[in-house]
Amino acid sequence: MVPRPKAWDNREYWRESLKDLYGAYNQVCAYSAQWIPWIEGSPTVDHFIPKSVKPELAYEWNNFRLSCLKMNARKRDFQDVLDPFQVEPGWFTLDFPSLLIKVNPDIDEPIKSQVRSTIKRLKLNDDDDCVKHRQDWLMQYCKGRITFEFLKETAPFIAYELERQNLVESIAFIMSVT
Repeated sequence: MVPRPKAWDNREYWRESLKDLYGAYNQVCAYSAQWIPWIEGSPTVDHFIPKSVKPELAYEWNNFRLSCLKMNARKRDFQDVLDPFQVEPGWFTLDFPSLLIKVNPDIDEPIKSQVRSTIKRLKLNDDDDCVKHRQDWLMQYCKGRITFEFLKETAPFIAYELERQNLVESIAFIMSVT
């Protein structure tokens, strides 16, 4: 067992893995499912199981998740957020045109409760910036400024939901962009 340091200052060796983590995640936040620009996006290493809970996992690659600073700060040491590695397709849905993330009504409890908790904890719908960021990506696609392939790389959840809902071709009309 690894002893828990009194403070993590000067022991934050996981930061050394950030560039590798950034590459492994294709520069996409595990929680917002959107591209994190290296400079202004502030990519961070999130410890999915918090260091305060299991300090022995503080340096374990399989406990690291790439996260933008905002999502990491919201998740903190809480353990009511679903592990992105465990999320199955269709648990979260994206409502068009509101761009609010919703719980799929067809999934079973307790998964519904966990999805709701994740949405709430990370403030995925309560923060106008989060919704606006989704809108910015979608509008870039609707206006033809980015390709669908680029949208898949930079905002994979939005692209996935457009495909799942068969809206790839009609979303510009739905969003009133003509």
